[in-house]
Amino acid sequence: MTKKNFYVLLLLLMSFVTALAQQIQVTGKVTDDLGGVLPGVTIMIKGTTNAVVTNERGVYVLPKVSGNAILVFSMLGMKPQEVTVDNRNTIDVSLHGEAFSLNEVVAIGYGVSKKKDLTGSVATVSGETLAKRATTQVSQALQGAMPGVTVTRSNTEPGATATVRVRGVTTIGDSSPLVIVDGVPVSSMDDVNPDDIEDISVLKDAASASIYGARAAAGVVIITTKRAKSNQVHIDFTSNFGFDSPTAFPETVGVQRYMQMINEFSWNDAGNVAGGEYSLYPKNDVENWLTLNQTNPNRYPNTNWLDLIVRDRAPRFSQNISFSGSSGKIKTFASLNYENVDALYAHRNYERTMARVNNSIDISDKFTANIDFSYNYVVRKNPSVNPIWDAQRYPAVFAATWADGRIASGQNGSNGYAALEHGGFNNSTVSRLNGRISLQYKPIKDLSFTAVVSPYLSNTKGKQFTKQIPYYSDEDPAVRLGYIAGYATTFLAETRDDSKTFTKQLLANYDKQIGGHSFSVLAGYEDYTFFAESLGARADNYTLINFPYLDLGPLDYTSNTGNAVETAYRSYFGRVNYDYKKRYLLQANIRYDGSSRFHPDYRWGAFSSASVGWVLTEEAFMPKIKGLSYLKFRGSWGQLGNERIGNYPYQSSIGYSNALFYQGNTVVSATTAAQFAYAIKDISWETTETANIGFDATFLNNRLSLTTDYFQKKTKDMLLELEIPDYMGFENPNQNTGVMTTKGWDAQLSWKDKIGKFGYSATVNLSDSKSKMGNLGGTVFTGSQITREGSEFKEWYGYRSNGIYQTTAEITGSPKLYNSVKPGDIRYVDISGPNGVPDGIISPDYDRVQLGGSLPRYVFGGVINMDYSGLDLSLAFQGVGKQNARLAEQVVKPFNSSWTNPPAIIDGKYWSVYNTPEQNLNAQYPRLSYTSGENNNYVMSDYWMINGAYFRLKNVVLGYTFPTAWTSKIKIDRVRLFASATDLFSIDNYPKGWDPEVAYNTYISKTFNFGLSVKF
Repeated sequence: MTKKNFYVLLLLLMSFVTALAQQIQVTGKVTDDLGGVLPGVTIMIKGTTNAVVTNERGVYVLPKVSGNAILVFSMLGMKPQEVTVDNRNTIDVSLHGEAFSLNEVVAIGYGVSKKKDLTGSVATVSGETLAKRATTQVSQALQGAMPGVTVTRSNTEPGATATVRVRGVTTIGDSSPLVIVDGVPVSSMDDVNPDDIEDISVLKDAASASIYGARAAAGVVIITTKRAKSNQVHIDFTSNFGFDSPTAFPETVGVQRYMQMINEFSWNDAGNVAGGEYSLYPKNDVENWLTLNQTNPNRYPNTNWLDLIVRDRAPRFSQNISFSGSSGKIKTFASLNYENVDALYAHRNYERTMARVNNSIDISDKFTANIDFSYNYVVRKNPSVNPIWDAQRYPAVFAATWADGRIASGQNGSNGYAALEHGGFNNSTVSRLNGRISLQYKPIKDLSFTAVVSPYLSNTKGKQFTKQIPYYSDEDPAVRLGYIAGYATTFLAETRDDSKTFTKQLLANYDKQIGGHSFSVLAGYEDYTFFAESLGARADNYTLINFPYLDLGPLDYTSNTGNAVETAYRSYFGRVNYDYKKRYLLQANIRYDGSSRFHPDYRWGAFSSASVGWVLTEEAFMPKIKGLSYLKFRGSWGQLGNERIGNYPYQSSIGYSNALFYQGNTVVSATTAAQFAYAIKDISWETTETANIGFDATFLNNRLSLTTDYFQKKTKDMLLELEIPDYMGFENPNQNTGVMTTKGWDAQLSWKDKIGKFGYSATVNLSDSKSKMGNLGGTVFTGSQITREGSEFKEWYGYRSNGIYQTTAEITGSPKLYNSVKPGDIRYVDISGPNGVPDGIISPDYDRVQLGGSLPRYVFGGVINMDYSGLDLSLAFQGVGKQNARLAEQVVKPFNSSWTNPPAIIDGKYWSVYNTPEQNLNAQYPRLSYTSGENNNYVMSDYWMINGAYFRLKNVVLGYTFPTAWTSKIKIDRVRLFASATDLFSIDNYPKGWDPEVAYNTYISKTFNFGLSVKF
């Protein structure tokens, strides 16, 4: 060895020793802008794979770090930060929030993707946002949360769900989206605890949804539940208590106005004969009823049915506890949730217990597994009747109870209060167990295989016990006058419904990057089986009314039923993603589906899609535009399927029933069988073809974000029940016929920023769609709505009106719907006749026209968030910009069933013989009449149409998080107190007392909630 080489070797050795000597251990704490600790932050030595994660106190320990190394601190939703060690042993870092992270990962079909890599139309919402709304049902929490997702409600009674539509309707049949939880299809999103949700993605176009093929025509909702993170152990406990109260209840007229109005009602229909003005209630009774009530309340009742039946408020209570931790190679997230909600009337309660355990196991470097379980147990307790409509419309002149507290006759035996309090119950329990086991194998870098099995078991038990309710004389308790209507006998019915599904999946993923080219390939197989059995038994004429058990029922009045159904799917699918330097993006999907609902010759269908993306801001030629941070254009086309038409449409199904026969002179009952379904062998898939164009842009250093999309959906071979001649003796069969086209757009605009300790953000979304019908091969009538070629889906169908007849002279010679029309009735327009021109007659065949679509338009929602030094405020709103809404008969009709109480909104505003001509010219409502009310005035017409648009303050949350410096002293990571209010008010055009979302026989409630959240 030469002397020169010796010195070189010595120098290298000294350098190596020096480097070893400079390796140090670095510790520190990571916080956010407000000084709050940040668990889950990844700290990596730049240029290596060496990394650790901060614990629940935001602390990290990183051994064997070179003194001149660079540490990279990163966390989802925070701006990455690089720090040079400079031989320091302690490095504390504060990370700043990133307004809109393009690296955010969102769930897509059978995988995940970064937002910047998406080419399809996907909307997302975080689980934290949903949990703030403090609702027991996920479907209701989604209202107004995402563009292109319309959520409609008819009530908020305990356990009530909402209808979810993705980009309007897709078919005349079922337009509900497919729901996926952790990669497995489920029957309802409301089976998931909102506090367990990490995030929700909605796949809105064919490019994103076609990987689910046959069941994705109406969109896909993907729910990802929480999982434990490495090196974190914590327990979260949240307790809520609050109460519901009605947003509105319609008022009715008082006892004296009721008698005056029903007298006028009867007098009008009798021809307004002089002297007949007080045919039902004598003048003395009308004028002195309240005085007479003081001395004889049984004969002269003044019952406030609403106060008697409906409570001012109903309590609600919920608790949620979750554990998240890791130990070695196992990470576990477990949660337990309990909810208890009462209704605004007696004997109705909703109780739910939910549990979830998500386990992630690192078996080896090549094998990982997930073992997940969830369990729901729901108890619904209901009275035998929903009393809301009775409470709203029972007149005060009828007694609910006699003065001594006994049940009274009500209106000739109709007594909603008696039915509520003494009529029995209609209860049910539901148990659901869902499991998911997945095993992933990575034989080489970039390649993985995943196998998934997921069983699902559901059991529903129902018991309805309707009890006999006699009522007695007010003067003599021993004199039975009869039985309350609908409660003449004691009746018991029990049901059992058991179902099970089994899903199996095999997935192969390959990801590869070669220079600027990135590839991701997915291939998969899935099958799904469903089996359900139901059993029912009933008995009537019970002698004992306090023992709801079938063995006590008389054998002569006992019967039972039962059936079973079974369906199955099998699918093969694949997806290819490609991008070049994150500039040019391409995705292609295909799925080949088979369904047992179709004949083997027509069972299979192929559904494909393709989408492209162009990130313009990555182009070298793109000039740097001040304020523009990111711009991507997207375009997609694809096909999706639907087959929700029953279970055996191609088979000649046999129905069994009991029928009466003569055997000699004796009538006997025997079981018979007959074909009831007309089989169509070649029935097959509906196909929905979707095209979408859109763009994503961020501005001002990613503080402002804008996403917009325009789409068009065309559904062909729509599955419809078409009329066949009655003499064939079959039910109307489903057939492949009909076309529907839906066009629309959606957009979301968001802003997020921080000024010192004050953070704030705002997001607003707006969407619109309109569905037009092509050739259907027939016309579909649904009440006052029509669906036919050229119409909108479920378009209103009725008469054009022309005010109210004022005089007999106006009626003479004018076209009428009925000859019994009199002054004070609604006048209709003669549109046409048999020859296509007005014929002087108002007829349902020629004078009814399309009056506009019934579905909501310009659906919007938004949220505003603010926080400062631990104090946070959130405001959420939603609504509808335009809707052709009809005032239902129950809203405006004065005497339903000819005796119920008139709504207060019409009092003083209807046409009356007691009014002056000037008052009648300004009347908003027709005269009081049963004959014209049933036949003329309340038929469907534009007279009862209003703009159903509304704005609702959906949710307000105010919270305070105590400083970490305080809570750490008692070994608690976080303590937060909060209060929230839901559905506080709405601005709308509906009559006073009517909520814009409510059905007539129920209610929408506002909720006030108070809670405590503690994290250990």
